Amino acid sequence: MSVVVRWPDGREQDCYSPSLVMHDHLVEGGSYAVADFVRRATHALEIASDRVKAKYGFACTSAAATTEQIARAATAYSPGQLVEVVRMWPPMPPEERS
Repeated sequence: MSVVVRWPDGREQDCYSPSLVMHDHLVEGGSYAVADFVRRATHALEIASDRVKAKYGFACTSAAATTEQIARAATAYSPGQLVEVVRMWPPMPPEERS
């Protein structure tokens, strides 16, 4: 899945996850403090990578790369500045929504 975020300076970043688990940790249109966003995204990407490992026998290098890209981008901002989740695609299927 793809998650597009807008950093405090207006720069947008497309983040890839191999799993829809991102929907469990972020909300489209939501805003998060940089530190909270990094924590949430990292946790979700760890879960996604673990799911890949359980299914295929190896961790997801794309999830690891996205985690690193987010962490690197976050260093440019103070922990309390806001990151906006612009778009999450695909959306969570209706039958899986809480």
